[in-house]
Amino acid sequence: MHRNLRSHTQRIALIASVSTLLLTNTKAASEHYEYEIAGNPQGTTYQPTEGALMLMGGGGFVDDAFRWFIQKAGGGRIVVLAASDKTPASPKRPPSFDYGKYLLETIGGCASVERIVFKDREASHDPEVLKVIRQAHGIFLSGGAQSRYADYWKATPVAEALDAHVRAGRPLGGSSAGLAVLGDWCYTAHVTARVTGEIALADPFDSRLTFESDLLHLEMMRGVITETHFSNRKREGRLMTFLARYALAEPTTPLIGIGVDEKAVLCLEPKGRGRVMTAAPQARAWLYFPQHPPAELAAGQPLTYYGVKVFGAGPESIVDLSKRRVEKPAAQHEASAISGQLKWTPEKP
Repeated sequence: MHRNLRSHTQRIALIASVSTLLLTNTKAASEHYEYEIAGNPQGTTYQPTEGALMLMGGGGFVDDAFRWFIQKAGGGRIVVLAASDKTPASPKRPPSFDYGKYLLETIGGCASVERIVFKDREASHDPEVLKVIRQAHGIFLSGGAQSRYADYWKATPVAEALDAHVRAGRPLGGSSAGLAVLGDWCYTAHVTARVTGEIALADPFDSRLTFESDLLHLEMMRGVITETHFSNRKREGRLMTFLARYALAEPTTPLIGIGVDEKAVLCLEPKGRGRVMTAAPQARAWLYFPQHPPAELAAGQPLTYYGVKVFGAGPESIVDLSKRRVEKPAAQHEASAISGQLKWTPEKP
């Protein structure tokens, strides 16, 4: 059904005022975005929100992390943002995951779930889209292609609204591509997301390595670059290379690399302290703390980068970004790239 969002929000308010059903699904679509809502955001008294960041590696949800996220959102309105091209769903490209059903029925505790899928940059200037984002108590950025987030959102009112959402003490989360754009620096994968660690280490300036800065401006993530699907896709070499490139661009900024495994979530409180929640026994969040500038960093040459401290944070660990520390780490190593080869001390199992 193709109508503008304003007419649908009016219809939603009417439905909400007369319906006693827990779950009401209403959808709208336009040339520039898709919109859907499940639940009843009207007439509910919400609890106060708390600022927080939820960094999810992708590859599967962690129920406890979403319960934590909804609690931080005061049980209010959850808005899920996604980005897509204008290609319709097909057997090879099925419809996306039903966040409304998952968050309202499996997790519970929130009033409603609204989802906006951006099809282009025009949607980032739409007043009704911005109204939904500004009314959100919690915002979650879903997976997909982070290049579209960068293209559709950078230097737009949506990016400003996301920054304002966090400043107002409301939680923000992201998984996979949604995690990739939460850092101060972002690997955008404009050419391809399938650059291996070996390719990146062999030439840190390979044309397939594309980055973006100034997308979001989150104080807790200052100096941070993130990686997703981390151990599962062997992205240790990529994160080392990302840090080296970041160090060249920001030589005076203390840097942190955060790689999050599939089925792992790093849940951060407002001052940068947090814990890891997992749905798989070996899933971790990996914190990379560089100690020195790269020793050899040049186009067409393999990377040499010594002495990056690496901590694997598990459910028993406590992460403190402000102090660059991991208490009770599940694993601890030192990583070096030597002429494009990744070395570990002690040797990584």
